[in-house]
Amino acid sequence: MSQQNVWKALADPTRRAILKSLKQESQTAGALAEQFPMTRASLSHHFNILKNAELVRTERRGQHIVYSLNVSVMEDAAAILMDLFSTKNTATDERS
Repeated sequence: MSQQNVWKALADPTRRAILKSLKQESQTAGALAEQFPMTRASLSHHFNILKNAELVRTERRGQHIVYSLNVSVMEDAAAILMDLFSTKNTATDERS
């Protein structure tokens, strides 16, 4: 996981909305496109950024591409944030 790619992907509200939608269930690109008022090219750009960050997985089913949330990368990103904003003072704890 490239942390820089993950944070770049999460910085955009449209991509966060896509991830939130995928939290409910895996969906085809067409089903996702119906939820967002933008061109397919723009949506494809967002999908590519999410794929590069490994936040979503894709699976071809016939003529359709199905997107699903990559939970392990989301958990890693959450752990980084929890560590970053932890109120635990590690320097003090290490001296105790």
